[in-house]
Amino acid sequence: MNAPSRSKQLPATLEDSGPRTEPNSSQNDPEPTASGGAVSEAPAAKRKPKKAPKVMLGLLAAAALVASTVWFLGRGKESTDDAQVEGHVVTVSVRTAGQVARVLVNDNQAVREGDVLVELDLQELNARHAAAKADRLAAEATLALAQAQMALTEKTSGASIRQARGGVSQAASGVVSSKAQVEQAQADITTAESRTLLAEKELSRVRELFAKGSVSQAELDARQAASDQAKAGLDLARARLDSTRALITGNYGSVEQAQGRLVAAMTAPQQVQAAEAQVQLAQARVEQSRAAERLAELNLSYGVVRAPASGIISRKNVEVGSLVSPDRPVMALVPLNDIWIVANFKEDQIGLIKPGQSASIEIDTFPGRVLQGKVESLAAGTGARFALIPPDNATGNFVKVVQRVPVRLKIENQGDIALRPGLSASVTVRIQ
Repeated sequence: MNAPSRSKQLPATLEDSGPRTEPNSSQNDPEPTASGGAVSEAPAAKRKPKKAPKVMLGLLAAAALVASTVWFLGRGKESTDDAQVEGHVVTVSVRTAGQVARVLVNDNQAVREGDVLVELDLQELNARHAAAKADRLAAEATLALAQAQMALTEKTSGASIRQARGGVSQAASGVVSSKAQVEQAQADITTAESRTLLAEKELSRVRELFAKGSVSQAELDARQAASDQAKAGLDLARARLDSTRALITGNYGSVEQAQGRLVAAMTAPQQVQAAEAQVQLAQARVEQSRAAERLAELNLSYGVVRAPASGIISRKNVEVGSLVSPDRPVMALVPLNDIWIVANFKEDQIGLIKPGQSASIEIDTFPGRVLQGKVESLAAGTGARFALIPPDNATGNFVKVVQRVPVRLKIENQGDIALRPGLSASVTVRIQ
């Protein structure tokens, strides 16, 4: 009576207890008894589903979601972390050699455009300026003298020509007059000769009469005096002839001299040209002296070195007493108001990048701050092409290396962030 009751209670007990076997417990299930007991008649226990396929499906779904999210967020964008802040670095040098008298700035000091940075010793520069000024005054005086001489030459040239021509005419008239005097002297000689001959004949007749006693001694003396006077008149006429001939020779010399003066006077145009050349030479010297004085003034002004722009002083390497020259920089000046970004994109990223496209900029120095920018321009070649020693792929074994192209971006909302050249940045350009 008790056995049947146990067999009837066994299925209920199994149902109440629920399945407690492992997923692979079917291999350990007890075999049914030969008598076909109540255990073989109980329903099979429910098995748990396998977890590995579900985990794999979940991972695949998560990977697909992440990939689709990355694709969606990165669609139409090109990014690079090979970017840096760029700016102007102004090299400050002196423009004239000298000794430093004062240094008015320090490293990392902010200055404004026009502020005095360095002052040189101005004594030598002042002396050079004074010497240049004196040279200018001397050149201007020489110019005034040359101009006066040219004016005098222009005024006297015409008078000299007229005076020389008058001298030639006067000398020629003297020659004519001398020739007339020669003719007159020759006529006087002829007259004197005839008078002498007559006086000698009369003297001879009187002597004969005096020897005969026909005339007195007084008559003989008178005829003798008349003969002597006639001979003296002849000698005088001959002397006048000789003097007149000598005068003709002198007049011919005067004519030659007057003609030479005329020839010299005829060179007046050339003399005027020479005077003009002297004036031009003096003017050139004046201009040269003025330029030298201007250069001395500039060198004097260069004795005070001023800031060419507003910015921050860097790399100061000058002290009081140092000897400086234009070939050695004394400091550098970095203007922080003109900053841009240079992003080096790979060559397979720049196909759709164009000027005017917007970009997001993240500066490593200021994490979490995103600046907005705009593409300004793309470089004309890759960075390797402008290297000091560009690579030559035609030599040796070729290994393809992805090149990068510098892209310049303008920062549009810098705000209160102080950017300095050389800072690292990450750039994302929206190409669509």
